[in-house]
Amino acid sequence: MITLTPELQDLQQQVRTFIQDKIIPYENDPRLGEHGPSDELRVELIQHAREAQLLTPHASRESGGLGWTHLQKAIAFEEAGYSCLGPIAMNIHAPDEGNIHLLDAVANNEQKQRWLKPMVEGHIRSCFAMTEPAPGAGSDPSMLLTTAVKDGDDYVINGRKWLITGADGAKVAIIMAKMPDGTASMFLTDTDVPGYILEKNMHAMDSCFSGGHGILRFENLRIPAQNILGEVGQGFKYAQVRLAPARLTHCMRWLGQARRAHDTATEYARVRQSFGKRLGDHQGVGFMLADNEIDLLTTRLAVHYCAQVLDAKQRGNYESSLVKVCSADAIWRVIDRSVQVLGGQAMTDECVVSKIFTDARGFRIYDGANEVHRMSISQKLLNQKQ
Repeated sequence: MITLTPELQDLQQQVRTFIQDKIIPYENDPRLGEHGPSDELRVELIQHAREAQLLTPHASRESGGLGWTHLQKAIAFEEAGYSCLGPIAMNIHAPDEGNIHLLDAVANNEQKQRWLKPMVEGHIRSCFAMTEPAPGAGSDPSMLLTTAVKDGDDYVINGRKWLITGADGAKVAIIMAKMPDGTASMFLTDTDVPGYILEKNMHAMDSCFSGGHGILRFENLRIPAQNILGEVGQGFKYAQVRLAPARLTHCMRWLGQARRAHDTATEYARVRQSFGKRLGDHQGVGFMLADNEIDLLTTRLAVHYCAQVLDAKQRGNYESSLVKVCSADAIWRVIDRSVQVLGGQAMTDECVVSKIFTDARGFRIYDGANEVHRMSISQKLLNQKQ
């Protein structure tokens, strides 16, 4: 088993108690809809985290956060993920979690005051606009079609994005656009400006992200040059700054959801009678529960290992790809087995595992499909010197 220091044990218990006492009671709140929790519900949940001093803990202390290490996040984010609303409450859900990390690392002081500070305080949400409909950028960012052209003191943005998590209700967007020389840059913009158009919310399998997933269109969107994030032409580099830790925090949060599914299935197998004995005493069911335990432990070990790599600032991108793939696959197996153990009830909204199942399927696709990460991993293996 993983041995935690007394400080980490205290942190784990603090978040576990907070989620159990304050957040899980909201899981049947009618304000949790098809496109995630309403803003009213989000604000209410965030206030609970603020009072518990658990709001936006991953942000630096300079920006108003708690400055947690990656290992602290690994412990606490798993506990937060035990409820689908836990990451929303603590302001550690995608895309805001990754965007906060990116702005913390790259934004200038003026941009931090204007956008990062209210994000850390939980007053506004953000979105990250990179993915495009075919033939534009998806897992291959080099296929970027959205363009940015310099015009006086502004850049004029034209293009279309889709599957943009949190688009509806976001007050600030980070837009990735292609420059005339073929490089890419990132731009910060308020969303209530001419030329920034939310076409629609997409009807998705999941309902755990605030604002759902939207389609955005930019029609001669003018962004002042001072709102470029970082340096011109460095967009692909900054995407990696954001994605490496964001992949890992996804693993942390979904590990909590998988554990919730497993706990629910285990309790059912403990009390449900079938053919004269407990359901779990049938080897077919008992072995599934055992396999769940194995997958949860190996995922947790992998996440903690990668967290320590990132804390040591040794590497990160390669390790986060490895952990993203093994976590997404293992977590899906745990949830799928849990559905099988629970039987028909897990096919309905009477059981929390039904929601976990539909929410979690996308994890093997976003932040780089597992197959893309496998391709990257294999190329590194084949090209490394012996």
